Amino acid sequence: MSDVSDKENTLILTLEAGPVTIQLLPEKAPGHVARIKELARSGFYDGLSFHRVISGFMAQGGCPQGSGMGGSGKKLRQEFNDVSHQRGVCSMARAQNPDSADSQFFIVFDDASFLDRQYTVWGQVTDGMELIDALPRGEPPQKPGKIVSMRVAADL
Repeated sequence: MSDVSDKENTLILTLEAGPVTIQLLPEKAPGHVARIKELARSGFYDGLSFHRVISGFMAQGGCPQGSGMGGSGKKLRQEFNDVSHQRGVCSMARAQNPDSADSQFFIVFDDASFLDRQYTVWGQVTDGMELIDALPRGEPPQKPGKIVSMRVAADL
C-alpha cells in the first residue's frame, strides 16, 4: 500500500460536511490513478453529486449528469487487482464491458468482496469515512450529497 505521507498519491475529497482523505494505489491501478488525478486536477469532480448511495453497500459518484449515465468521455482499460472490496475501498464503476470505466467511482461501506477482481480498486479512504457514511441514501437521493472539490494533496 502507498504511504499516506505521499501527497502525490493522496486525494482530498471535500464534501459539504468536510474532507475525506483517500490513499491512491498506483502500484495496483496505475492507469486509473493517473486518470483520477488528471480529472481531479482539472476540477472535473467539483460540484458533482453522489447519485447512487445504498445502505450497507456503497456510495457512487462522478457522473457529470448526476444520472449514472455520463462520464468524461475517456474509457479506461480494466486493471482488476487483488485488493478486496472492504470498507473504505474506492473502485471504478463501469458498464458491462470490463473496459468501460470512465469517471464514475464508488466507495464501499462494508464487505463487498463479491465485486473483487471485477472492478478496478484504485484507492482507500484513510480519514473521514464517517462523512461518506452520512451521505443521503437513494438511487438517486432526494437531496444528493455533493463533492465540493477533489484535489491531489500535493497541489494544496
